[in-house]
Amino acid sequence: MTTPFSDLDQFIALPRVDGIALSPDGAHVALTVSLLDPDRTAYRRAVWTVPTSGDAGARRLTRSAKGEAGIAFTRSGDLLFVSGRPDADAPEGEAAQLWLLPAAGGEARPVTRLPGGAGGVLATASASDVVALTADLLPTAAAGDRDGAVMRDAALRKRRTDKKVHAILHETYPVRYWDHDLGPDETHVLGLDLAQLRDDALDVPPAGTADGSDNADRSDAAGAADAGAAGATDDAVQPYPAALPTPVDLTPSPGRSLDHVSGGLTPDGRTLVVQVGIPEARGARAAVVAIDVATGTRTVLFADQGIDHEMPSLSHDGTRIAWVRTVKSTPAGAQPQEVWTAELDGSDARRIATDWDRWPSELVFAPDDQAVLATADQDGRAPVFRIPLDGGAVEQLTDDDWAYSNLRVSAATGVVVALRASWAAPLHPVRIDADGVTPLATPAPLPAVPGRLEDVETTAEDGTRVRGWLVLPEGDGPHPLLLWIHGGPLNSWNQWSWRWTPMLAAAQGYAVLLPDPALSTGYGLDFVNRGWNAWGQAPYTDLMAITDAVEARTDIDETRTAAMGGSFGGYMANWVAGHTDRFRAIVTHASLWALEQFAGTTDASEYWQSIFDASGMRENDPHRFVADIVSPMLVIHGDHDYRVPIGEGLRLWSELAEHHAAEDGSMPHRFLYFPDENHWVLQPQHAVIWYQTVFAFLGQHVLGAEWERPELLG
Repeated sequence: MTTPFSDLDQFIALPRVDGIALSPDGAHVALTVSLLDPDRTAYRRAVWTVPTSGDAGARRLTRSAKGEAGIAFTRSGDLLFVSGRPDADAPEGEAAQLWLLPAAGGEARPVTRLPGGAGGVLATASASDVVALTADLLPTAAAGDRDGAVMRDAALRKRRTDKKVHAILHETYPVRYWDHDLGPDETHVLGLDLAQLRDDALDVPPAGTADGSDNADRSDAAGAADAGAAGATDDAVQPYPAALPTPVDLTPSPGRSLDHVSGGLTPDGRTLVVQVGIPEARGARAAVVAIDVATGTRTVLFADQGIDHEMPSLSHDGTRIAWVRTVKSTPAGAQPQEVWTAELDGSDARRIATDWDRWPSELVFAPDDQAVLATADQDGRAPVFRIPLDGGAVEQLTDDDWAYSNLRVSAATGVVVALRASWAAPLHPVRIDADGVTPLATPAPLPAVPGRLEDVETTAEDGTRVRGWLVLPEGDGPHPLLLWIHGGPLNSWNQWSWRWTPMLAAAQGYAVLLPDPALSTGYGLDFVNRGWNAWGQAPYTDLMAITDAVEARTDIDETRTAAMGGSFGGYMANWVAGHTDRFRAIVTHASLWALEQFAGTTDASEYWQSIFDASGMRENDPHRFVADIVSPMLVIHGDHDYRVPIGEGLRLWSELAEHHAAEDGSMPHRFLYFPDENHWVLQPQHAVIWYQTVFAFLGQHVLGAEWERPELLG
């Protein structure tokens, strides 16, 4: 009998929870769930609702051909989401907009008509109708008065489209991010007052106009714009609809400062506290600022040379903030991520959790505002922690094998929810109470996996404990072994990934080792720094040590082994290939090959060049050992990968050919190339090809099977 883990077509069709929002009263959560579209080449999100009581099932709220994302609740319980679904009053093919689904029932309605589309909801106010959202505006259009930016943007976009202009003029670094070009537009934060929404019964043209097309009576924002300033008269740009709330630009001329914006609104909606980037020679350092929503006045709260202030979170009463403060890393080592708190005006700033050696991945205030809740990697898990504001000891709230994320809190009722996952189960919603964790209903039922998890560990040469997860397939073995190396490198193998799914390998009969070597998070700062500026040293010896320990088991066949990894894991796969012949095959995906070349061509070169010195970059460069490679290698790369640019894969392939090709050009190696994929390979049909090729390659070299070229590769 086939299962989703033995049949890739079934696997890619499994529904996937990927977002959560909590209603203000804490009574239910909204979930975004990705579903395979009818032609099986993309995923489409829908919104579902689930009661937090745990005593009822999931109910679907939305259904559209374009799907929905970016969910958030207003203070009255209306649901906001971003969608490119058609709007009867908008031109066909319009960019995705912000929509509102009334809590009282009825059809969803659009609340924006932004020419460049709505990015997502940044924050909603708990005691007012103010919403902050992100949106992209062209810099010339946004350079004038903030009230007219949207209309000028519409006119300029139309002119670029009509002239088929795609060129981008850059004036600062960076120019790319992960898989897309930055510019010409820039991320802004817009303010909306949803109280401006008209009741349907009153949705008539404003007074003094015949059909609502003349904006003369509107008091601010788009109605005040001089569309002709950007050629709108010639281009026949329509005025901003009077029935929609007026977007006001809270962040004029932001440059690239809002590429990583996060933050929140005070309950009254008057103040927005956000993380912004302060430009430096290349890139930026993160700062926390407060913006007056009515005037746009900005007050810098925390900004220091050589320090990042990130992840600001507002207390439910709007009087305090919490954030993460980190001194920028250098080749000498990484720095602790400190949790700080302060009054809203920046006074009484102090560090809390001073003895807590963990790196928080999110912060949210507890219902009583006397502590912040955090998630952080720890020992191959990601528990929920409570950090008191008074400087008391950090308390671990969950003590299990799960990784928690997406914490959401209702201050009104004290309900706390989250998503959780492990390598045995994908993301699903839970409620967290003082007496335990309660799984909630999910529209994406947890699949039965073909393997079981064991916690394994060993002791490295320097006496350090090194641990990981071992996924064991059915049967007594001995099983062939796959060493699967995580990316990052500041990362941990602690929760489910749809792109890196060891259970698929378990279904093929492999035991899969998921180790956390030096540089991994969740074991303290010293453990990270064991591999800092020395990627090929302790990380490599840790991997070999734990592989030795696992191969000594009677249920593992040490004669049939392979290694694989992506991103930093691909770097390590390349390093392994040049330093040992113990593996029958090596798979390297989106891998760093020539460090000096990579550091200057990646999308964030200033970071990578700041954490290596010249010696560290040279001594840990895997391409220097290409002549020593013995194991057959499968190289995989996507052309739209800007974090590890395609030049890494091309150079690796060229140098493998230079050193290992026979006179007729044949090699034991192969190169799987995706012209239109990025760092992860996200299109479902390509994920199928990825796994088919990987398992065919491993089958040939590890299991002794005949090479079987995936049919759709021609």
